[in-house]
Amino acid sequence: MTSQTYLSELFSLDGRVAVVTGGSSGIGRAIAGALARAGASVVVVARGEKELAATVDELSADGCRAAWVSADLRTRDGVRAAAEKAAEVFGEPDILVNSAGVNLRPPMGELGEEVWDTTMAVNLDAPYLLGQRFGPGMAARGFGRILHITSQQAHRAFVQSGAYGVSKGALESLARSQAEAWSPHGVTCNTLVPGFVMTPLNARLSSDPEKVAALAARTLVGRNGLAEDFAGAVVFLASRASAYVTGQAIFVDGGFSVH
Repeated sequence: MTSQTYLSELFSLDGRVAVVTGGSSGIGRAIAGALARAGASVVVVARGEKELAATVDELSADGCRAAWVSADLRTRDGVRAAAEKAAEVFGEPDILVNSAGVNLRPPMGELGEEVWDTTMAVNLDAPYLLGQRFGPGMAARGFGRILHITSQQAHRAFVQSGAYGVSKGALESLARSQAEAWSPHGVTCNTLVPGFVMTPLNARLSSDPEKVAALAARTLVGRNGLAEDFAGAVVFLASRASAYVTGQAIFVDGGFSVH
């Protein structure tokens, strides 16, 4: 066996179908690109049609198989509709990545029900509903990968964690519950935990050079994260290579969490 054959058998996603929410920007876009370039047929789900089209056009130009579905994940009906539309494109998915999220951070004393409900709807309810829709099918077929993008706030409170931190902590618990239910049937369920990454979701902090520099200094590698830093981890977690990794929170943060 050649090294190329060995690596392909471990990591290739040829023949797999992936659905990536929030896949038109930031970490989600990098993940969609990594999965597609590793061989998966990828359906990108997000709200903005312009951004979705640009993402899919880029992947198609690279010879990848990709499509997009515009959806509003703030409502349960919107999530259900998105799931059905996504499954119609390339068939039922083998890989589900929940990267869509909202990052609303009012002070705790000013945290109202509207912000709470919106945060939970997008960051927690949508991943739960998509898991319920696709997880049993993955289990029945004997292979599946569910991956949630969480946050440092799932493990520690800082910079006004508020409802955001609660939603991400619950999302990690959801991954463990999904792993308990479906991993005996070949479906692994994990989370990726970023450090500080310069994405539109972090626009508030990104606009403050002093805070950006302080966050970089807290890492062990001396810089903040880039969206492309997640490519290797997501291909590993989506592939056959990660069959014995489930229920885990994998930190991709340059050592931020241990420094």
